[in-house]
Amino acid sequence: MLAYVLTRYGGADAMELQDVPKPIAGPGEVLVRVFAAGLNPVDYKQREGAVRVITRPRLPLVAGSELAGIVEAVGPGVTRFATGDRVFARVDKTLLGAFAEHAAVHEDLVALMPRSLSYIEAASLPLAGLTALQALRDELKVKPGTKLFISGGAGGVGTLAIQLAKYFGAEVTTTASPRGEELVRRLGADAVIDYTKENLAEVLSGFDAALDLVGGETLDQTFKILKPGSKVVSIAGMPEPQTALKDLAAPAWMTALFWAISLGIRSRAREANVRYRYLFMHPSGEDLKFLARLVSEGKLQPVVDSSYPLEKIGDAFAALEQGRAKGKIVVTMDTRGWAHAAGFPGRA
Repeated sequence: MLAYVLTRYGGADAMELQDVPKPIAGPGEVLVRVFAAGLNPVDYKQREGAVRVITRPRLPLVAGSELAGIVEAVGPGVTRFATGDRVFARVDKTLLGAFAEHAAVHEDLVALMPRSLSYIEAASLPLAGLTALQALRDELKVKPGTKLFISGGAGGVGTLAIQLAKYFGAEVTTTASPRGEELVRRLGADAVIDYTKENLAEVLSGFDAALDLVGGETLDQTFKILKPGSKVVSIAGMPEPQTALKDLAAPAWMTALFWAISLGIRSRAREANVRYRYLFMHPSGEDLKFLARLVSEGKLQPVVDSSYPLEKIGDAFAALEQGRAKGKIVVTMDTRGWAHAAGFPGRA
């Protein structure tokens, strides 16, 4: 089968299209014929070796973090899925494998995709959707009346976070460029700050919680707009001890490392009298079922910036790394149009 393989750590040439053996569904796994796969910043960070301290997979391996397709076979012990099911998944973080024509994925990480979505739309949802859901629901405890700030609302996570926050009843303020303002307002943002012109700390204040998707100076400004004692969750700042303990179940040395590298950002948070948390989302088929239900009820809609055939995945990564996409970038593996079609026969 054709797959995009991480051969070593480095730049764009460290990943290449190769003909590799088709996987076999092992115990508890389903073999998915992949029609589409989403691209995420973590994919090129893995290529660069930026997350080697957290996951050090054996190379070469097929890259890719999320997919949508149809179940082609089931392994021993599988009880939740059958051949022909339309599914989507955030694959195992250490095994990867989404950028290929077939992938074997444990059934615990898989969910039936909504009938209303194309494979392209469904493939854009797992990683960003799980990140937004777990940050807002589990970490920030967003509820009706929460005054919430989300930085970078027009990106892959941001477009879903805005919708989920509104579903939970929050009042949402976000940042966007003039080009992204119409999109984030359409998704439900109550107020939009033009980050190209305005300093957050000068125009905002009194927020109950914040989701940081940008990091850097924006994160430092975010500390200053929160109420004393409130919390910011980031996916763009620096991992801290709770990341190692809660998200990674990591050894003591990693907890100590994260304590050291996050000392500065945690100090700035304490100075502002706010709590700082860096989140690594965890794959979850159950959480994907929740997201699928919201999609089916018309309360959540993936936002796709563009799609590329697998043969042009290098161009897709170049577009991703420019950082200008509004929503997600997706690659397609099929040649018959299935990736674009909604309502393909199967359960939903």
